[in-house]
Amino acid sequence: MAAGSIGIGGRREGGAAITLVAAIALVLPGCTVGPNYRPPSAARMGVPDQFATDIAPGAEAPSTEELGTWWAALGDPLLGDLVDKALAANPDVEAAGAKLRQARAQYKEARASLFPTLDAGGSAGRTTLLGKGNGAFVAGTGGTGTSIVTSGSYDQFSGSLDAAYEVDLFGEVRRSVEASKGDYASAAETLRDTQRSIVAEVALDYVDARSAQERLAIARANAKSEEETVQLVGWRVKAGLVSSLDLAQAKAQQEQTAATIPSLETSLAQSLNALSILTGQAPGTINAAFEPPRPVPVADRALGADVPVAVLAQRPDVRSAERALAAATARIGVAKAQLYPTLRLTGSLGGNGTAIGDIGTFLTGTLLASVSAPIFEGGKLRAQIEDARGGADAALANYHKAVLTALSDVENALVSLANSRRRVVTLGAAVGDSRDALIFAQSQYRAGLIDFQTLLDSQRTLLSSQDSLAQARADRATALVQLYKALGGGWQSAPLPGTAMPNVPAQIEIPDLAEEPSPIAPDPTKPTERP
Repeated sequence: MAAGSIGIGGRREGGAAITLVAAIALVLPGCTVGPNYRPPSAARMGVPDQFATDIAPGAEAPSTEELGTWWAALGDPLLGDLVDKALAANPDVEAAGAKLRQARAQYKEARASLFPTLDAGGSAGRTTLLGKGNGAFVAGTGGTGTSIVTSGSYDQFSGSLDAAYEVDLFGEVRRSVEASKGDYASAAETLRDTQRSIVAEVALDYVDARSAQERLAIARANAKSEEETVQLVGWRVKAGLVSSLDLAQAKAQQEQTAATIPSLETSLAQSLNALSILTGQAPGTINAAFEPPRPVPVADRALGADVPVAVLAQRPDVRSAERALAAATARIGVAKAQLYPTLRLTGSLGGNGTAIGDIGTFLTGTLLASVSAPIFEGGKLRAQIEDARGGADAALANYHKAVLTALSDVENALVSLANSRRRVVTLGAAVGDSRDALIFAQSQYRAGLIDFQTLLDSQRTLLSSQDSLAQARADRATALVQLYKALGGGWQSAPLPGTAMPNVPAQIEIPDLAEEPSPIAPDPTKPTERP
């Protein structure tokens, strides 16, 4: 430990020690222990040069601008409005924004450790001497020295400036800043990934809702047609042209079709409720916007993909995992630096007097350098290094998983889109053929050329084909949405949520304009008890 003191107008002590400490502080901060981070190579992560799935002829990868607003390609204004509302009010987006705000503040807090601290203090008081005694030493007025006061009262004022600086000899502070910076960047990418996922979820639930409406329309139309068939068969039974078996079969078919309607209504309600929640609203809020029903957005497009490395660069989840790996690597250096000595410099400058103006007349200054080093910690520091290394290995594994998952997402979406487009074409032809077959069957049944079972088979085939075609259209739109999501689209044009803004009050600090308190708030005077 080295120290020196300076008195204004007096002599300087410990000059050699102070000079030595200053020289050490200037020379040593260049050393940083721990591994220097380098992102793992594409080869190490198993990234191929090309995707395994064949790209359809003429298919092109979307541009960055298209990825930013890919839902516009579906040409549905209501979908665009729901996406905007979700990006502005979704609770998951707001939570991710708040975590970004936390990470930013923690990064700034870590950076502050790179700089000295400076504090000011002062005091004022009045002292009264009671009885007889030796008196008290009191600084004189105008810097005339000290005097002894043996009776009466006197004022005393003091002021001081205190500075402290921890010299980053082995890079513990710099590695901490590096780790916080990685966490900050990872939080930013997590927010973007949340926005990417929310946009895709809105589109998927929207497709599900429109598909349920389309399938409901098909089921209701067929149920009505089959009800007319029941009436027709009933007349023929009364006329003695057919047996009661035909009537029973007609009723059974109509009831089976009608039984599918409640489940489809449930699916529609669930999709609409999910959309309400995604947009930050209570269930049922958006139901009116879906009337009248509209078909599933047309998504008949051959979409390609860029090379895997370029796709991974657009994926915020992959980038978030990579930044988390960088932060975990830096923490190895933080743990290692604790094995080495630490140097702390402190200094103070202060004065006192019987008047405020006298504080600066006679000042005293102190410089102190303290060094501490671990000698015996029972293996604690080595265990912390192992902990940090384990965290880095886990972060590397998570990054590898994120890369492989991203590649798999693209491969699956490419296959799904290509096959769903083919399926729509095939089922479209099947619906046309089934409709023609039913028309022929109805005319032949009226003419008595076929039995009723053949007519029922034709009705079932048409209903099945129509329902399958509606599902295939939804699958095609779903595949396109999933491919856009897999390619990393959806976050590029998303606004920064209000919860991520710095230097603003927390949302809970903003006054609630509602007159009544929340009905779900617990009573603070009564502890929660289990029945």
